[in-house]
Amino acid sequence: MRTLQPEIQQLLATEGVIARREHPELASTIDWLVRNGSLRAVLPGVYAQLEMCDLFPTRVRALMRWDPDAILVGRAAARASFWPEIRAASVSCSLGHQRRPQRGYEFSRRRIPAELVVSRAGLRLTSPALTALDLCATVGGDAIDQALRTRATTLALLQRAMDLTSARVGNPTRRQLLLDSRAEPWSKAERRFHRLLRAAGITGWEANKPVVLRGLTCYVDLIFRKLKLVIEIDGRSYHTGTEVFETDRRRQNLLVLDSWFVLRFTWAMIEEHPEEVIAMVREAIDMLTAR
Repeated sequence: MRTLQPEIQQLLATEGVIARREHPELASTIDWLVRNGSLRAVLPGVYAQLEMCDLFPTRVRALMRWDPDAILVGRAAARASFWPEIRAASVSCSLGHQRRPQRGYEFSRRRIPAELVVSRAGLRLTSPALTALDLCATVGGDAIDQALRTRATTLALLQRAMDLTSARVGNPTRRQLLLDSRAEPWSKAERRFHRLLRAAGITGWEANKPVVLRGLTCYVDLIFRKLKLVIEIDGRSYHTGTEVFETDRRRQNLLVLDSWFVLRFTWAMIEEHPEEVIAMVREAIDMLTAR
């Protein structure tokens, strides 16, 4: 990599990209660096160092320089806000006018209510509530679960976003997923388990609520407070990793020592043996009610 001019280096270090129209005094230098391969266009007139051009943050910064009115939507908005781990093969965005297709970007034109557009660190993107609803078409309720789990949005804001975009194609599915979220599940497995409980007519429970155990505030997946019954759901994605494994076991030990009765169900148990799962829940309720 050839050494860049100090002015260019400073701008790239600060902004990550450089827009030619914003620095007419550097136009000839930028053109020369492009010709010799030190810079490459991310979007027309917006440049970055070669090894940085295909990175998601660079593409997003370039978009905001190229079209300040652009709004990140879908996976790009989720990745830039409440879901940094989600894969985004391209930067999806809504533009106010027609643009020619560009590599690494997915352009659309849609009317987004101003109330559902937020600004963060110089980026414009759909609010977490609208973003989660947008992603229902491709990831189902997982986006809603992620937004609720990270406290990026609330059920009230999700419903507000639904009301402001009430004429969209696919809204019946979004409404059903939002209805399934009324107890604020944090994973697909929890969502499925809540549905089983409702279908079985089992009430008196709350989801993802705090319990204070020896001065430590812990969140449990599902709780029957009057019965001192806790149910933990081991989903495929959220309850993984060494740290989470250790935390889950410590929390369960503290619950047991504080006289809570604990049941654990896995995704496979909920999906493949729902009748057995519900039977176990009923048995626990009957046993704890009788004691």
